[in-house]
Amino acid sequence: MPKLFLDSAVVKAAFCPTGQNRLDLYDTTVIGFTLEVRPSGVKTYYLRYRDKYGKQKQFRIGDTHSLTFARAKNAAQQLKTRVAMGEDPAELKVSIRHTPQLKSFVTSHFLPYIKQYKRGWKTNVSTLNNHILPAFGECFLDQITQTAIVQFHCAMRDKGYAAVTSNNAAIMLRYIFNLAKKWEVKGAENNPAAGIALFEVNNQRERFLTRKEVQSLKEAINESENTQLQYIVVLLLFTGCRKRELLDAKWEYMDIDKRIWRIPTTKSGKLRHVPLSDTVVDILEKIPRFEGCPYVLPNPQTQKPFNTIYYSWNTARNRAGMPDLRMHDLRHSFASFLINSGRSLYEVQNILGHSQLSTTQRYAHLSQKTLVAAANAAASAAN
Repeated sequence: MPKLFLDSAVVKAAFCPTGQNRLDLYDTTVIGFTLEVRPSGVKTYYLRYRDKYGKQKQFRIGDTHSLTFARAKNAAQQLKTRVAMGEDPAELKVSIRHTPQLKSFVTSHFLPYIKQYKRGWKTNVSTLNNHILPAFGECFLDQITQTAIVQFHCAMRDKGYAAVTSNNAAIMLRYIFNLAKKWEVKGAENNPAAGIALFEVNNQRERFLTRKEVQSLKEAINESENTQLQYIVVLLLFTGCRKRELLDAKWEYMDIDKRIWRIPTTKSGKLRHVPLSDTVVDILEKIPRFEGCPYVLPNPQTQKPFNTIYYSWNTARNRAGMPDLRMHDLRHSFASFLINSGRSLYEVQNILGHSQLSTTQRYAHLSQKTLVAAANAAASAAN
């Protein structure tokens, strides 16, 4: 364990004796400052010290090709000062090394987690692959700053993406960091996406079917090659359920006697019950059943739920002269039927399964029209 006054001349002349795995030279002026010499000729500077628990540690400062002797000795002195202040340079280095890149955290932690409970996780994967990972995937978690996320958010809008698409990317980043912080992942002690202002979204397009359009749509779906479409469309229209809820529905969830459809897994993640009107019950009784098949409206060929019905739906809506009609507009139309028949927003919220009343408030103007009609009826009766 040679101890001597290290200087650049000693470093240059040092060599590892034949038969040894290495030679360690310890400086007598900066205690712990060490030069390690290997048989290959590689020479590396280290600082050896004891942490607050008395355990001996070693911190690599750098090799002689990367650092001059003066810089290495100065770095050793600074490290000793940090140790004296209670820091552990080696532990900090390990911590930094264990901070994952965003793509690594997403692959190993985030995606396996959301796949367990989130039905729409494939949409999240699309947002990740198309927007988030190309921008931040190679970054370590503690390298992603709030400024970078704000610039990324604005850049998406400037590229022509809708406000809701841009917002979804920012919201997902916030969720990713919230989970990383909750799980105490290194580098996620702070959430850089927290508090970022979202763009105002005003894309709640309103499209409600008239009685005449309902009749035209019925005629079009009756001509469809997809024999299940006639039942799918009218049930969507008269229950207000979501498309996937209906396509995945099983007969065991339908209680015809009690007039209740139990939907065990909804968009909000909660069990909800949809009331079945007389019209809906009549439709259910007309639907053909397949022996051994549990689904209400399966694909007749596979007897499994449809993956998509876009082609048959698109053909039918064009045949009906309504190419702009979305399948989700059937749900909006059902809400308008409820409001126009005098039902309250609270009732609409419960029937549609909205978790927040604010979602149902989009139909408030329809309620106002109903109230005006009632006021006019009262005025007419008084005259």
